[in-house]
Amino acid sequence: MIPQIVRDLVDFEDDPTLPVITWRFFFLSGTLTALGAWLTQMGFFRTTYVPYSIYFVQIAALYFGRILASSLPQKQIGFGKFSFELNPGPFSIKEHVAVVLAANTGATNNLGDYVLAPLQLFYNKPMNGWLAILFMLSCVLVGFSFASFARVFLIENPTTPFPLALQQVAVFNAMRKSVSENSASAQVQMRVFWWTILALFLWQFLPEYAFPFVSSLAFLCWFSKHPKAQFLGSGLGGAGFLTITLDWSNIGSQCIYYPFWTQANIFAASAIAAWIIIPAAFFTNAWGSALYPIQSQTLYLKNGSVYPTTDLLTASNKLNETLFAEVGSPLMSAQLRWNYFAGYVSYMGAFVSCILFQGPMLWRTYKASKEVKPSSRDKLTEIIRRYPVVPLWWNLALFIIPVFVLIVLTAKGVLYMPIYMLFIGIVIGAIIVVPMAYVYSVSGYRLQVGFFNELFYGYAINAGGSRHPVGSLSYRVISGQCWYEAQSMLADMKLGHYFHIPPRQVLLAQVWGICVGVPVNYATILWVCQTKGDILKGLVSDPNRQWTGQTVISLNNQSISFALVGPKRLFADAVYTPLLYGFLVGAMVPFILYILHRRWPRARFDLWSVPIFADTFETYWGNISVSFFTLFILGSINHLWVKRYHFTFWKKYAYLWGAAADTGYNFNLLVIFIAFSAVKTIPMANWVRRLKFRDLQVSSL
Repeated sequence: MIPQIVRDLVDFEDDPTLPVITWRFFFLSGTLTALGAWLTQMGFFRTTYVPYSIYFVQIAALYFGRILASSLPQKQIGFGKFSFELNPGPFSIKEHVAVVLAANTGATNNLGDYVLAPLQLFYNKPMNGWLAILFMLSCVLVGFSFASFARVFLIENPTTPFPLALQQVAVFNAMRKSVSENSASAQVQMRVFWWTILALFLWQFLPEYAFPFVSSLAFLCWFSKHPKAQFLGSGLGGAGFLTITLDWSNIGSQCIYYPFWTQANIFAASAIAAWIIIPAAFFTNAWGSALYPIQSQTLYLKNGSVYPTTDLLTASNKLNETLFAEVGSPLMSAQLRWNYFAGYVSYMGAFVSCILFQGPMLWRTYKASKEVKPSSRDKLTEIIRRYPVVPLWWNLALFIIPVFVLIVLTAKGVLYMPIYMLFIGIVIGAIIVVPMAYVYSVSGYRLQVGFFNELFYGYAINAGGSRHPVGSLSYRVISGQCWYEAQSMLADMKLGHYFHIPPRQVLLAQVWGICVGVPVNYATILWVCQTKGDILKGLVSDPNRQWTGQTVISLNNQSISFALVGPKRLFADAVYTPLLYGFLVGAMVPFILYILHRRWPRARFDLWSVPIFADTFETYWGNISVSFFTLFILGSINHLWVKRYHFTFWKKYAYLWGAAADTGYNFNLLVIFIAFSAVKTIPMANWVRRLKFRDLQVSSL
C-alpha cells in the first residue's frame, strides 16, 4: 500500500509527451555537476568546506532552464539522426528532475580519492591519469548495475518511500507550481521557502563565525564549575548532557524527513553512548582512559604516547619488524573500541533484520513484479511500466565492462591487492545492497561499512609485512563505492519513479552525471596533491589551517594498521577479543526483537532497528556531542505535534522548510568561505566576541 504522505505529495497523472533528455539538460546538468564535483572533492582535503546543496541545483536549474526556454530560438541543429532541437519548448518538470538526477550522481567526491591521494602523497607513486579515471568510473558503474538489479525490490515497492526523495518532491512541486501555474498556495509556499533561506543565511553567521559558542549551550556548565559537571555538560569535548545547539549544521533537515522511529533509535543510541557509557568509562578510568583521551580515534602505546604507525613502514613499503617487536600492538581508546564493536553489530544486524522482518514482503514484491496483471502492482508502478524497461544487456554491460577493467588494473598491480580480493569485494558489495538500502529507503539513514571492510580485508589476505597498505584502501573503494553508489542511485531512481521519468532516461541521466563528475574529481585530486602536497604531508604548516588533510592521513594510518600489521596482531591483546563478538550480537538481537514483535505486535518492537541503533553508536565520535538532544526535541515537536495534529499544514510546509533551511546554511558557508577563509583567514574581532556573552561560554571553549 502506498503511504499517505506519498499519495499527498506525488502526482498520479502522467504526460508521456514531456521532453526529458534535451540539449538544455546536457548543458545545465553538465555545468552544475562539474561545479559540485569540484567543490565537494576539494572538501575532502580541507578542514572546513562548503557542502554542495542539491536544492541549489534545483533552484538554479529551474530559473536558468526557463531563461533558455524563453530566449533560445526554435531551431534544429545538425542533420538527420544527429540533430537536436535547440529549444524544444517550455522547460518541463521531467527535464528539471533529470538535471537534478545527474547532479545527485556526479556532483560528489569519488571514493577513488582513498587510493589516489595516499599513493601520490605518501608513496610517491601517482597512478597514471587515464588509469585513475578508469578506476574511479569502474567502481561507480558496478554500483549502478547493482542498483538496477535491486530495482524490483526497492523502487517498485510502494512501502519504501525514500524520505529524502520525498523532501525533494515537495520542493519541486512548490517551485514548479509557483512559476508555471501561478498558484496562490504555491506562491505562499515559495515565500516561506525564500524567507527561510534568508533567515538561516543570516542566522548562521553567529555560530559559524561571530559567536561559535551558540553551537553548544551547556547549561550544566553554567551552574557548576566542578570538573565532573563540566565534563558531563560540555558538548565540545564532553558528554553534552542536556546540551542545546543553535547551529543548523549540527541539526539539519533530518529532524523533518527522518521518521520518528528513526529519530528515537538515534537518540537512544547517542544518549546511551554519550550520557552513560562515556562518563562511566571516563570516571572509572576504564580501558586505559587514564592514559589517553577516552574519545580519541588515534592508536596509542602502553605509555600513552601516540602509536608510531607511519614509522612501521620501511622505505620499501614493508613492515619494520624490529620496531614492531619493540613497540608491540597498538592500544585503542575506549570509544574507538566500542565503535568497532558497534560497527560489527550494525553490519550483521542489517542482514538478519532484513531477513526476519522484511524477507517475506520483499519476496512478495519480487513475485508481484513478475505478474502480468497490472492489478498486482501499485498505481505508480503501473505508470512507469508503460515505458520501456532498461534492457538486461545494458545492466550486464554496466557490470561486465567495469569489472573487466578492474581485473586488468588488479592483475597489473595498479591496485596493490590480490586479484581474488577483487572478486570477493564485488560479491560482498552486491550482497549488502538490498538489506542496507532497504534500511535507507524506509528511514533515510545511511549505514556505514568501513570498519567491516578493513577488518575483513586484513584477515582475508593474512596481512603481513609483504602486503602493500594501499591494497586495503583499494578494497574499501571497490566494496564500499559499489554499495554507496548503488544506494545513491536507488534514491535517484525513486525520485524519477515519483515523477514518472522513463527508466532508460533515468539511467542515462545518472551515467551522464558520473561521466562529467569523475574527470573533475580526478583533476581536483591531482591539483590539490601537487599544490598542497607538502602541507598535507605535514612538512609545511598551513597558516590558515584549512588544508590539514586529516582524512587522508587517517586513511593511510588505517591501511598500515589493517593491511601491513594486520588485525591478528592488532587484536592480539585479549582485551580486544570481545570486539569480534559484535557479529554474534548483531545476529542475536534481531531474533529477540522478532520474537517479541510476534508475541506483542502492538508494542512495535519491529521499529527498534539494530543496524540504525548500532551504526549511530559507531559513528558517534564524541568530542562534539551537541546535536542529538536538539535533533530529538525538534523531531518530537515535528512528528508528535505538528504532523499529528496539523497534518495539512505539515505536508504543505514541513519538507519545504527543511530544504530551505539546508539551502540557507549552505549559502552562508559559501559566503563565509569566500570572504573569510578562501585566501586568508580573517577572524572576528575580539571585542565582538567579548560582548557580554562571556558568561555563556562553556569550559571546553
